Amino acid sequence: MTGGRASANAGADGRSPATFERALESLRAGEPVLVHDAADREGETDLIYHADAVTPEAVAHLRNDAGGLVCVALGHGVAEAFDLPFYAEAVDHPAAADHELGYDERSSFSLTVNHRDTYTGITDADRSRTIQALGEAAADPATTEFASEFRVPGHVHLLKAAPELLDQREGHTELGLALADAADLPPAVVVCEMLDERTGEALVPADARGYADRHDYVYLEGRDVLERLD
Repeated sequence: MTGGRASANAGADGRSPATFERALESLRAGEPVLVHDAADREGETDLIYHADAVTPEAVAHLRNDAGGLVCVALGHGVAEAFDLPFYAEAVDHPAAADHELGYDERSSFSLTVNHRDTYTGITDADRSRTIQALGEAAADPATTEFASEFRVPGHVHLLKAAPELLDQREGHTELGLALADAADLPPAVVVCEMLDERTGEALVPADARGYADRHDYVYLEGRDVLERLD
């Protein structure tokens, strides 16, 4: 699956203003962008789509070309409207306490869901159905009865953003949602870590940029997003 609007990443690190604007255009056009958070954070590059654009083919793309965990990041206000908790705060189990994360103060994970119209929930078509419905719900949460439309547990992992996005946290959850906001899109994006099929480790930035160039996608560093939206 290739995109046509993200061509000619400018410079070795893609930091030109035109590259940032192409990233927004790509999201509006239903195409993915690549975002590396920071070497001193997770040090991972995520493949990011706006939730509305995640067709079954896009789910297959995330599985095959990224390979990490397919998650839907929701804006904090949307998550609150649906009464979605942070997972660690909702589970009464000793394993949910005393996290020592090397890259952040807390995880963004919330619940896992399937749309009620899906079967097992794991197929490309089922996950697309769930993800697109989450995108629709995020666009107008007041009209969505969450428990009537979705069931827990499921096969789509939800992430709950920090209330002030990048002012409070600089994870892929917030970076993706900040890009969606800058593109005037509803606060729901899909993020999936890119893994190296040879090593099983996170795809290093140089290889992620090479992938972006080969497929005509935009690659951004987290600092690019922070600088443009500061």
